[in-house]
Amino acid sequence: MPHPKIAITGATGALGGRIARLLDDREIPTRLIVRDPAKAPSLKHATPTISSYADRESLVAAVRDIDTVFFVSGGEAADRLDQHKTAVDAFAEAGVQRIVYTSFVNCAPKSTFTFARDHYHTEQYMTFRDIPFAALRNNFYADLVPLLVTDGELRGPAGSGRFAPVSRDDIAEVAAAMLTDPSGPTGLFDVTGPELMTMEQAASQLTSVSGQTVIFRNETLEEAYASRAGFGAPQFEVDGWVTSYAGIAAGEFEVLSDTVERFTGHSPTAFRDFLNSRR
Repeated sequence: MPHPKIAITGATGALGGRIARLLDDREIPTRLIVRDPAKAPSLKHATPTISSYADRESLVAAVRDIDTVFFVSGGEAADRLDQHKTAVDAFAEAGVQRIVYTSFVNCAPKSTFTFARDHYHTEQYMTFRDIPFAALRNNFYADLVPLLVTDGELRGPAGSGRFAPVSRDDIAEVAAAMLTDPSGPTGLFDVTGPELMTMEQAASQLTSVSGQTVIFRNETLEEAYASRAGFGAPQFEVDGWVTSYAGIAAGEFEVLSDTVERFTGHSPTAFRDFLNSRR
């Protein structure tokens, strides 16, 4: 098998696994960076190697001879930004030439959506380490919206703010295109679905497609924190959950782009079509 020039982090996850399979279908050799090789997808043109963002030494070895890394953002953790910086340091030390990173729309140091702040600082750190990168600034995952329904309700302080839900399949196609583009595109790329909608409209579409009534309950911030208080989650995680809705209300998710169509040649999947495809 030819020597891989592309490495994919998070290859056991929902997004990284999709990208790995897309590249394998094209017979492109890849290296899959995983924490548990037993969970790595079994692919003809990919080889797994064990590492994690917290282990700089093993990550340097894992990407030593790699040109381009798909860098999926780490899982929700209090030290996620520290893990990201360790990973970027490893990429720089190993001589990686380009990173394709999963970021978030309108990420900023004071984003209402607290998890988006990590993405901003990760982008800044890649700039500081002088590694060319393409940041896929994804809108809210369409895949997650149905999972937010509790007892027939979408609950949160989203108000009448709008967002453009985008499917993981579309994001994976964009990432695969960027990883294999010989021109090596870099910069900031908003990745969105084709339509802006409120949470109330999302609930209506969920109702229409599933046949099960779903309503949107517009909580206040205080109600949102109270309704999640019994989950036993750490405060930083609860903050992220609540402020994901608050970020919508603040207009920070109201972003549409043509990135999916530009890099894949097809329009992004509409939310209703996404729901229908999973019936």
